[in-house]
Amino acid sequence: MLELRRVGKRIAIGLDEELWLVFHLMIAGRLHWFDSGAVSTRRAVLARLEFENGTLTLTEAGTQRRASLHLLQGEAALHGQDPGGIEILQSSLEQFAARLRSRNHTLKRALTDPKLFSGIGNAYSDEILHAARLSPLMLTQRIDDASVARLYAAIREQLPLWTDRLRRLAAGDFPEKVTAFRPDMAVHGRYRLPCPVCGTPVQRIRYATNETNYCARCQTEGRLLADRAVSRLLKQDWPRTLDAFE
Repeated sequence: MLELRRVGKRIAIGLDEELWLVFHLMIAGRLHWFDSGAVSTRRAVLARLEFENGTLTLTEAGTQRRASLHLLQGEAALHGQDPGGIEILQSSLEQFAARLRSRNHTLKRALTDPKLFSGIGNAYSDEILHAARLSPLMLTQRIDDASVARLYAAIREQLPLWTDRLRRLAAGDFPEKVTAFRPDMAVHGRYRLPCPVCGTPVQRIRYATNETNYCARCQTEGRLLADRAVSRLLKQDWPRTLDAFE
């Protein structure tokens, strides 16, 4: 291995002759490292890469096979894997604001759109929006300058914060306990648990196989955002405010 890069949410390993192995783990894909001589995993292995000092394996939980591995050659081919999202930690507030408002999406969708912003997934978008005290359903073309600045600051706070936490947790070893759910997160994966800021139970919006978590008190002025599955079931009985919910 000559080089290691992140390309959006992809992991690129550079080899001889300008070859690149590009992994996209999606939701359930995992990489595992085994030092030379160590017994490798018994789990179903989708790919196994042998190096002089050990073995790297790719596994994927569940029945949906969404993780991918591409073998490419050359910088141009590697660049073709980049969806085009900007790196916010390397961008100015003005660049961030222009990209955010370039399409009329909800903030949640905008942050997780790899064509707009690089490397922000579902979990950390929840944490960012909570830190910025903004609704996940606010539209990007209606957001004011003060809120854009708050969102920009929250991203530049939360991404390094979690990068540092996860590196310290790994303690220099290969990270094995990879999960989008962490007990010290503020809202993500904490439905009905208390918000660490105000103590209000965390709410959620479920859709397909994903969900958004938020604090109604901190982010939506006490308004409950309609959960598609539950609100369809309850119809007019779906509460609109925290007071009605409680």
